[in-house]
Amino acid sequence: MLFDTHDRQFNYVRLSITDVCNFKCNYCLPDGYQHQAKKQFLTLPEITNLTHALRDVGVTKVRITGGEPSLRKDLPQIIETVKRVCDIDTVAMTTNGYRLNEQVTDWYAAGLDQLNISIDSLHPGQFNLITGSTKLQAILDGIDKAVTLGFAEIKVNVVLLKQFNYAEFTHFLAWIKDKPIVLRFIELMQTGDNEAFFNEQHVRASLLQAQVESSGWVRKIRSSDAGPAIEYQHPEYAGQIGFITPYGDEFCATCNRMRISATGQLHTCLFSEEGLDGRYLMQSAEQQPLLEQWLITQAYNKKATHGLHEHMTGAMTHLAMLGG
Repeated sequence: MLFDTHDRQFNYVRLSITDVCNFKCNYCLPDGYQHQAKKQFLTLPEITNLTHALRDVGVTKVRITGGEPSLRKDLPQIIETVKRVCDIDTVAMTTNGYRLNEQVTDWYAAGLDQLNISIDSLHPGQFNLITGSTKLQAILDGIDKAVTLGFAEIKVNVVLLKQFNYAEFTHFLAWIKDKPIVLRFIELMQTGDNEAFFNEQHVRASLLQAQVESSGWVRKIRSSDAGPAIEYQHPEYAGQIGFITPYGDEFCATCNRMRISATGQLHTCLFSEEGLDGRYLMQSAEQQPLLEQWLITQAYNKKATHGLHEHMTGAMTHLAMLGG
């Protein structure tokens, strides 16, 4: 099992399969994805070997992320491999929704259990201003299709931005009145290239959290493989609300996850100073015992907390690097 010296167990891994993204979100890639020298992303056999090792050291949940994971043509095969070949209990994915409406049925058929979609505004013009995309209606249609398919859980992520969507809170609440999804508000995090934007746009999610707690919303019990969100439910709403507050005092105390980049670098924290290269151990099934021991050792050495409160962003230059 994966434990560290702070008595935390890690049963959840976020696996990036590409760092390429086709949106231009103003908080992440305002100038769009910058193509560098061609990168060799993890292959399906490498993902298979890695996921077998993760399962055998106690990982029960794998979230497939990007960049934008749907830009990989073999995404359905990756989902099926992680879920059915490697027998991971819960397979989730985070997407910007670009191909949601066309491909969500294929993802579900491949074995995807949970789906997260990023929607930072429900107004088409504002959505375009934040993301550089005009696909909002197609994404909303895709969510409706996903609801009918029967996913175990569908979540919508909203990055809180003081001047762009903070005033939309009541609109978002009305949207989930009859929609069985979990709507999560995420505090903007500082990265290596967004300091000025962060200072202008950061707003504490706790302000909204206090508002819902005084309006009949009841806090849910956190499951063992859940992410960092604090979630609430209300008897009059089909949907639920969650808040991700990385600047909160207890945020790191319940950490149960690690990240692996699209090139096989292990990041024990989103804001690690550097990735740890374990790709050489993913080349064959015969190396699995060595890979398992390497994962155990790196997890054990995980630091107690990130350095965000001290404006230490590590090697994280933008959130697309590891899927946030």
